[in-house]
Amino acid sequence: MLWTDERVETLRKLWSEGLSASQIAAQLGGVSRNAVIGKVHRLKLSGRGRANPAPARQKKPAQQPVAAKPAPRPAPAGRPVAPSIGATALQTQFDAQPMPRPAERTSDNVVPISRNLQLIQLNERTCKWPIGDPLAEGFHFCGNDCAENGPYCRYHARIAFQPASERRRVR
Repeated sequence: MLWTDERVETLRKLWSEGLSASQIAAQLGGVSRNAVIGKVHRLKLSGRGRANPAPARQKKPAQQPVAAKPAPRPAPAGRPVAPSIGATALQTQFDAQPMPRPAERTSDNVVPISRNLQLIQLNERTCKWPIGDPLAEGFHFCGNDCAENGPYCRYHARIAFQPASERRRVR
């Protein structure tokens, strides 16, 4: 489609009347909305009237400043807040001793000994956890017996499939 002088004048007229690019494209026929927008930019027809002028927004009345201080917020229930002494938060007094964390089970952290299997030695019952750099000479797979429901042994499955709550906590 060529932009003849007649079509360009029609475009200028319709653009100044405030028609949208889609409406202009429909009236001209044979051009897309994007073609109209491109021609408008090349002609530098940035300023135009609006077909439906936007209603003027009313200004909100200015609020009078409130002289009273806002009430202090109560401390959230369930979490004791230690009072601070003076202007520093480093001199707090605690009424209770912190609760000890439960000891983690060390038997779960034992890393199984790898059977050092190559790719062609793997089957459906062996752990497919890669160990090392695939481009290096000593690359191998774990090869330990895996559970029926996945490709990894129990130890590597715990690393690969963490519960969502634990992933959020680690971040």
